[in-house]
Amino acid sequence: MDGRLNLFQRMMLRWRQLHPYNPVHVICIPGSLDRARLRADIGRRLELLGLTGLVIDEARSRYRYEGGPANVDLRVLPGGIDPLATLRAEIERQFNSPFPWGPNASPFRFFCVEAAQEFHLALAYDHFAAGGDSVALLLLGIAETYVAPEAASRVPPIERYPSTYRTVFRRHPLWGFRSVVGLPAMISRSRKAFRPSYARPDDAYNAFRYVRLAPSQLRALVAAGRAWGVTVNDLLMASLLRSLSPVAEARRRAPRRRELAVASIMNVRHEFDAGARNALSPFLASFRIAHLVPEGIGLRELVADVHAETDRLKRNRLYLQGIVALGLSALLWPLLSSERRHRFYPKHYPAFAGITTLNVNAVWERAGHGAPRFDYLRAVPTGPLCPMVFAVTTARDVMHVGVAFRTAVFSHATVDAVAAEFVRCIQSLQEEVPA
Repeated sequence: MDGRLNLFQRMMLRWRQLHPYNPVHVICIPGSLDRARLRADIGRRLELLGLTGLVIDEARSRYRYEGGPANVDLRVLPGGIDPLATLRAEIERQFNSPFPWGPNASPFRFFCVEAAQEFHLALAYDHFAAGGDSVALLLLGIAETYVAPEAASRVPPIERYPSTYRTVFRRHPLWGFRSVVGLPAMISRSRKAFRPSYARPDDAYNAFRYVRLAPSQLRALVAAGRAWGVTVNDLLMASLLRSLSPVAEARRRAPRRRELAVASIMNVRHEFDAGARNALSPFLASFRIAHLVPEGIGLRELVADVHAETDRLKRNRLYLQGIVALGLSALLWPLLSSERRHRFYPKHYPAFAGITTLNVNAVWERAGHGAPRFDYLRAVPTGPLCPMVFAVTTARDVMHVGVAFRTAVFSHATVDAVAAEFVRCIQSLQEEVPA
């Protein structure tokens, strides 16, 4: 048996020809590291789930898992005096290291960073193979088995060959119709967005930064969302717009492209059948918010504007426009040179940054694991769509923010300033809306 790659997966395979596209998830496991036992636990879990022996037939857009023994790539790093710095450096290395392509090639790489009374287990994966929520469940299963070997027999069902996006458009033709007829408006709006400046469009090196939001800041975010009638994602997007505005100051002098745009990458697995909901494969869509972000605008006013637009997009399922647009760009892809492929999205669909959120508390509880006892963070590389990505992960009572960025667009100092302003925006909510 084999499966069909969905549209997003096929596009990811094209993107990885330009540069690796490898997210990294990290789970913190208490206790000391037993390398041999961990390697065995990882291999056993992959074999029981049937996630070994991956074969890709790109020409036919098909894939299959042939089974067999797991080829576990496990790298162990001493944490030294600053385990978090070691972790950040290895995440950055994983971003920029391509996965091998060939028979029995695994789309997974594991590494550990040791600390005093715990260790960080990280999984870097070729993004076409898996979605962030399914990887969170995979890592949780490995961590649970390691700390409680009796849990090894509890392996949740996983669908290796789910349906594709065709299922949604076939079941809901009106959604597809709205997406298609709305494309001219989306293209027109894109022409008003200020473009990031790429020193070298073909230089896709990804660097990484990390910030942590304290429990009090997370509580303030949730409280503000409830008080103002907006979502946490709306608040995060508005905070990102505010934080990026000084970086794109030149847009205020531009004759036409004066709007600042950020994208939201969202999981649309819930729109599919039960097989897709239990699948490893990614089911993603995205939408973009553009705003003038005038000087002096308050966060509450900005988030109200963001919410009005996101509510319209979600209500009409217009985030599926991104899927339709990807399908159309796939038709053009063979006609473009390598140089034009690197320039294509920044030119026609400019966005300064993207944001992707994952609440692992909710993911684990829905899967029947109860309240999480492990800390968790993510790092998601930029890809060709935008030069900076904020991966926001809620685990237990903490929110982790991993920031990936292209060094050909942003300096380390600029990203540090953006991240610091982002945290200040969240911090200000504690004063405006006491939790």
